[in-house]
Amino acid sequence: MPGDTHRIAAEMHEKAAHAHRVAAERHGNEDHLSAHELSRQALDHATRAFEMSQEAHRKSAAAASKPE
Repeated sequence: MPGDTHRIAAEMHEKAAHAHRVAAERHGNEDHLSAHELSRQALDHATRAFEMSQEAHRKSAAAASKPE
């Protein structure tokens, strides 16, 4: 289902954004170790979101090209 893939990609983008916000807050509080770990998590979520977005695009393109 292309819709499920789009939903999962959106959720991963939200997780990445949240992790970035929390990492920035921790960095501002000089909690650099936690900020570094949260930044790593944000990168992981962003990478997964990108992969899911690509998959969603492929599925949407495939569904659009199917004859009815």
